[in-house]
Amino acid sequence: MSLSRKRKKELRKLQEQANKLWASQQVLVGEAASVAREAGRQLGNYNREHLAPTVQANYERYAAPYVDKGVKTAQHVFNDKLVPAAGAVVGSALSVWDAANTTREKIASGRGLSLPDLDDLAKNAKKKGKKASKQFAAQLAAAQRKTEKKGIGAGGVIAILLGAAAAIGVAYAAWQTLRADDELWVADDPLRAPEA
Repeated sequence: MSLSRKRKKELRKLQEQANKLWASQQVLVGEAASVAREAGRQLGNYNREHLAPTVQANYERYAAPYVDKGVKTAQHVFNDKLVPAAGAVVGSALSVWDAANTTREKIASGRGLSLPDLDDLAKNAKKKGKKASKQFAAQLAAAQRKTEKKGIGAGGVIAILLGAAAAIGVAYAAWQTLRADDELWVADDPLRAPEA
């Protein structure tokens, strides 16, 4: 079926309008992308200038005292209870070892077996326990200096997560806005003449 010249002219005109609309929509999509980039940049600035300091302040106000208290309690228990107990155990073990060596030497030299001096053993155990406690405490202090707070804290992690969630929300809103007008978009295929 052939179309009249008038219909062909109208169809060409309609196709030219569709092409212009398509070109303007491409420009609009480009502008929307630049707006989304700028929104992301502004969101990062807002996060850095407002959100992160607020989260950090709230962390320091509400959570940090409990964290510090827990750390101090753990250090107190470790330094004042565990280290002296471990030192006493190590000291006692070393004094028993010394006593066994002394007894072995006496037997080997032919002097015979005699009961150990308990006061001497107690002094040795106390002396070696103190020495072991000091060494253990020094090693603990060195380890604590190595594990001082480095890097980003809990507040920083929370701020990053909130910033990422906000960026995803902005991207989703932009996508919904651009997706909502499906009827206005022109397909990639060139327009065909209507069938009569």
